[in-house]
Order: sequence, then C-alpha cells, then structure tokens
Amino acid sequence: MTIKKLLASVVLSLAATVVLAQNAAPAAQPQVESVNILEVNKDAQAQREKAESQPANNQPIWKSANSDKAHYVSIPNKEAGVLIQKSGQQWRLIRNGVITVYGGWLLVLAAGAILAMFVIKGTIKLKEPMTGRLMKRFSSVERFSHWLMAFSFVALAITGLLILFGKHFLLPIMGGSAYGALLLVMKNIHNFTGPLFTASTVLFFVIFVKDNLPTKDDLVWLASFGGLLSGKHIASHRFNAGEKFWFWGGVTILGLVVSGSGWVLDMIVPNLEYWRGTMQLANIIHGVAAILMTVMAMGHIYIGSIGMQGALQGMKTGYVDEAWGKEHHELWYNDVKSGKIQK
Repeated sequence: MTIKKLLASVVLSLAATVVLAQNAAPAAQPQVESVNILEVNKDAQAQREKAESQPANNQPIWKSANSDKAHYVSIPNKEAGVLIQKSGQQWRLIRNGVITVYGGWLLVLAAGAILAMFVIKGTIKLKEPMTGRLMKRFSSVERFSHWLMAFSFVALAITGLLILFGKHFLLPIMGGSAYGALLLVMKNIHNFTGPLFTASTVLFFVIFVKDNLPTKDDLVWLASFGGLLSGKHIASHRFNAGEKFWFWGGVTILGLVVSGSGWVLDMIVPNLEYWRGTMQLANIIHGVAAILMTVMAMGHIYIGSIGMQGALQGMKTGYVDEAWGKEHHELWYNDVKSGKIQK
C-alpha cells in the first residue's frame, strides 16, 4: 500500500470515528464549543498570501492574535482564549492618562476654588443675631443615616485617592515594600467599606427623598444662584435647589454608579462573567464617577462645616437656631411655625 493510500485510509477512519461519536452522544448533552476551522484556515491562508507578497510581514497572524475575541481553549479559564487583549492598552491609557491627569487637576482646582472662596468671603455669617430659641431640623434617624454615609464615603475617598494617586507621591518616599503594604491595607478597607456605603446611600435616599422633590420655588433659587450673585435672600423649603442638586446628582446618581461599578470590581455581583474587559470598563466608570462625586462632596462639606455659620449644628445636634432657619430656609421655617410641619 502506498503512502498516499495509507494517509487516505487514516483520514477516512478518523472521519468515521467522529461521525459515530456524534451519533452516539445523548440528545440532552450540551453542545461543546469547537474550533472554527474555516476561520483558522482563513487566517492561515491570509498569512501565506502576505508571506508571498511581503516576506517577514506577519500582519494577518498578529491581527488575529491581537484581538479581544476569545478563541477556543480546552482549559476552564476561557480568558486564555485571548492571546493579546488589545483593549487592555486602551484601558491603561484612559486610567493613567484621562482619569489620573484630568481627574487630579479637577480635584486640585476644586480645592483651590473652595480655599479662595474661604479666603475672600470667610464663613457666611447670619444677618440677624442668634435668638437662642432652637427648632428641630433633623431626627436621630436622619442624622444617623447622614453620618453613616458621610464616614463611609470619607473612608472610600481617602483610600481610593491613595490607590489612584499614591504611586506618584508616596511610592518615592516610602519605597516599594512599605508602599505595597500600605496599599494592601487601603485596598481591603476600600473593598469592605463599599457595601456599607451602598446600604447607607439607599437608606439616605429613602429617608430624604420626600423633601428633595423639585418644586417651582427651586426655579427662583436657581435663577439667582441662591442669591450668591445678587446678594438677595432667596426663600426655600427644607432643602434649597443646590442641596437638591447634590441629593439627586451627587448622592443618588453618582452614588449608585460608584456603588454598582464597585460591586463589579469586588466581584460580588451574581451571574456575571468577570472578564478582563468587564473589569476594565467597571474601573473606568468607577474612577470617573468617584472623582466627580468627590468634587461635589467637597463643596457640600465646606458649606456644611466652616463655610456657613450654624450649618453644622443642625446635623450634630438635630437643632438649629430660629434665626438660621428663617434666614436660610424661610418657607420651611414658616411651615414649622404655622404647625404645618411638626417639630
């Protein structure tokens, strides 16, 4: 028997074995992913043609290898079917370029603007002297939900900023070993605090949403930017339009985006395939939303602490002076005084 006939016999035997195996397989057996022979042959043919016209040009093979498409592998880790994940370089450029550079400058500019406002205007004082008569502004449950969210957010912000920017200013000072240990601690604090922040955000929303619904009076406040430009007092309900913008834009939308992307990065979302591309996209969304939320929170923290006289007292004790309530939230003050809102 010639070699040609021998090879033909072997090929026919293999084909018959495959057919018999397929016919013998149970009907309910799940279909196993197979190699796309046509696609492999197409890449090989393209490479042969390129080798004839342009020797040493491996573009077709590299085009197939440098792709995010997962090819067939026989091991449990299906990501091994991606030889070179080209989107990884795109993620690296966005994370280390757009987010780190522009996000860092945004944080610096926001901090500079707040510092300049404090230097120029100082603490916003009441126009009328304190009366000594207190009115209840926040219940104990409301203050608990606020401080729970506030402390968890501050922990996440500090650890997150160290993770994102620490290598630029801490690594040269501390060295690799000490900085690596610090980063491990920061990462664990960040990961375990995340679910607590999500829970506190949901609780905060449920408690305060009724007082943050938009009203026509908010348009008047927005038109004059709360009287900041004109210096004229603008009456508002329990929360003014600026505070409502923080509630809806900062706490609710950005808070949920940060939480959702963080849960993906923590790999605790059920029934989700954690491919590298999925994690990279979640990381970009998480970084952008976290920086924007931090910038907004800086303004909120400033106004609620040293930026405005008497503002911190309300969240610390639950009570504010009547002069403060009338000057900053006159419509709410009138509702409380008339008995429409119970103290």
